[in-house]
Amino acid sequence: MTTRYRVEYALKTHRRDQFIEWTKALLAVPFVLYSQPHGVFEDPDSSADTLSQTREEAHRRYSEIFRDIEAMIDDHIAHQNDAENPFPSKLKLLVPSVGPFFTRLPLEAAFKFQDNKRYISSRRFVSPSFNDIRLILNSAQIMAVTTYGTLQLATFDGDVTLYDDGQSLEPTSPVIPRLMDLLRKNVKIGIVTAAGYTTADRYYDRLHGLLDAMANSADLTPAQKQSLVVMGGEANYLFEFDSSSPHLLAPVPRQHWLTPEMATWDERDIAQLLDVAEAALRDCIKTLNLPATLMRKDRAVGIIPVSPEIRIPRESLEETVLLVQKILELSAVGRSRRVPFCAFNGGRDVFVDIGDKSWGVTVCQRWFSQKEGSHGVIKGENTLHVGDQFLSAGANDFRARSVGTTAWIASPAETVELLDELAELMGKMS
Repeated sequence: MTTRYRVEYALKTHRRDQFIEWTKALLAVPFVLYSQPHGVFEDPDSSADTLSQTREEAHRRYSEIFRDIEAMIDDHIAHQNDAENPFPSKLKLLVPSVGPFFTRLPLEAAFKFQDNKRYISSRRFVSPSFNDIRLILNSAQIMAVTTYGTLQLATFDGDVTLYDDGQSLEPTSPVIPRLMDLLRKNVKIGIVTAAGYTTADRYYDRLHGLLDAMANSADLTPAQKQSLVVMGGEANYLFEFDSSSPHLLAPVPRQHWLTPEMATWDERDIAQLLDVAEAALRDCIKTLNLPATLMRKDRAVGIIPVSPEIRIPRESLEETVLLVQKILELSAVGRSRRVPFCAFNGGRDVFVDIGDKSWGVTVCQRWFSQKEGSHGVIKGENTLHVGDQFLSAGANDFRARSVGTTAWIASPAETVELLDELAELMGKMS
């Protein structure tokens, strides 16, 4: 099997894109039946009425499909919440890889919202796309966390989510006032990033625009300022906002935030897993002739370009991820499953981290509950994770789906749009 087909096969194994592709296939039927592209070439005096009618019919049919999927998700939720029911839901039978849902999804309302923005029903030549459905799912999810419950925690990836790949969160970023608004609404914020730094200054370099804005804010209360943490290296380094610190972040000792499950991870197993990963990465550098150098950290190992201006081909990065992932899975330490790990393509590099973002989000859920003296933890239905890595090999944001609701964005500009949509919905509910 060639590299290209191995990558394509791997990409198709992710749960959420299978669900999107299935939805896309359902929408293709009314598009073919009702789009009537020939109407564009008809007599101008009659084509306006024809196009209006076909637009209304397409909108109606698309709405019906999303309403039916919405009902199937309700049924799926009922099945997943009934431990005594041995039978799969209808949705599980149709999309076997579909995972759990933490909330209902008002898909019909979300489609109508996005149709007003993207004019999906008006298109005659381009059927509802993967991106259309991705954004509809995002809208449905934030409608759900504001309608059926209360959003308590919002977590964010860093690169490509809050700022461009390899860049920093500058003071002029439009994301910053949106994040500040969430803090004013008493929503906790966790920045859960793969960047694995052991010192606060490195995170300050990446997040200084937001941290300075928080430190200088006169309308954020001390408690609201304490409502931001940075979880680095997927789930390995926790920092909390501290206005008295030179870099506005203070490290939290690991023993103070490790979950009971994470506390059982043996350091010898961690070292052994990273040794296997390092050897596999060295082989990839040699076999694929990569212009890369190895970087070993205490909780991660990876490859980075030998100089900043070099871009390693995406296919080579994907091949490296898939190969290292398989070697680790087949190794003795990998088969033992005593220590979870995440191998992923970071866009410019490849890293293997101990843990993954599901653990990072879980730590944020427990940390804020612990600080407020709550006996429970922030639940999945009260958590929203925003990230871009749901499709490429490794897809570290995808793992967060197991512990909370998610929104899949493709750029910092989309994050801004999502947060504006969220703010509007939260304003309506207040």
